[in-house]
Formats: sequence, structure tokens, C-alpha cells
Amino acid sequence: MPAEDDLRMTKTHYDPQRHHRRSIRLKGYDYSQPGAYFVTVVCQHRLCLLDPPPVRDMIQTWWDKLPEKFAAVETDEFVIMPNHIHGIIVITGPTRGSGQTRGRTHGFAPTPNDDTITVGAHPRVRPELGRIIQWFKTMTTNAYIHGVKQDGWEPFPGKLWQRNYYEHIIRNEN
Repeated sequence: MPAEDDLRMTKTHYDPQRHHRRSIRLKGYDYSQPGAYFVTVVCQHRLCLLDPPPVRDMIQTWWDKLPEKFAAVETDEFVIMPNHIHGIIVITGPTRGSGQTRGRTHGFAPTPNDDTITVGAHPRVRPELGRIIQWFKTMTTNAYIHGVKQDGWEPFPGKLWQRNYYEHIIRNEN
């Protein structure tokens, strides 16, 4: 019979025989490069927590703040469903000859791989899609917790959002 410490170790450490989680990201793809990404973020346990109008307003507010937080990000279509959200995030690139991003006033620092953006006098690294989603999930979770405490929103067990998110790289207009 294994010692108690051995049992505890198998429950808390990664075991490749039991843990088969694989990445759903496109192998070798740079998720900070300019492009459009269709994302889906789902509530933990698929709980329908996003339907009340104040929750929907809060979610929309944080979605609308993505371009303020990330200099090279634009948002497009966005829909809030009862237990998940869908949206299009566009990581912008420079417009030829202008040093600007699609009508925005954010110039690009002269780097060979174009991964640094200058906002005013402050250079920033081009955002990676995972970091953008992480920030959105953090801000909405904090706001939701505030709503639970202050406004009686339905509490959630553990986490508001599932661990990961789904994305599709939008390759053309179709």
C-alpha cells in the first residue's frame, strides 16, 4: 500500500497519464500579430449569469474599454449571451507610409518585427490575444464580484469564467 505522501503527490502533481489537456491554439502562430480574431469566453460551469441588464451593461463597458487599455486593439461585433460572450478583436498594424494604425494616432516604434508600439512617448509591446482576454476576464470578474456584494447579483462558485477561451483567426471577409 502506498504511503500517504505518495497518494498526496499523485493528486497534486501533473501526471501525463491522467492529464491530457492540450492547447487549442494554432501551433506556431503569433497571436500578437495584426489580424482579426473571433473569440468566445464562457462562464464557468456554463452558468447563465450574464442575462440581467446590469450585468450585460458591465460586460459591455469592459469590452468597450479594450481599445483604451491596449493601444493596438480595436473591437468589432460583440454579443452577450446568457452564459458566454462572442466578439471580434482586431490587433491593428501600421498603415503603409503613415506610421499610424487604421485611423488612430498611435505611431509605431522603428523595430524590425513591428512588435513595439509608441503611445505618446511611451513604448508598449504589441498585445497578445491571450493577455487581452486575461485582462477582460479579470476586470469583468472584479466588477461582477462588486455587483454580488453591492447589488445582490447572483453569486458564482469559484470562478466567473472558464479557464480558457475559444478563438478563430479571421483570415478573410467570408
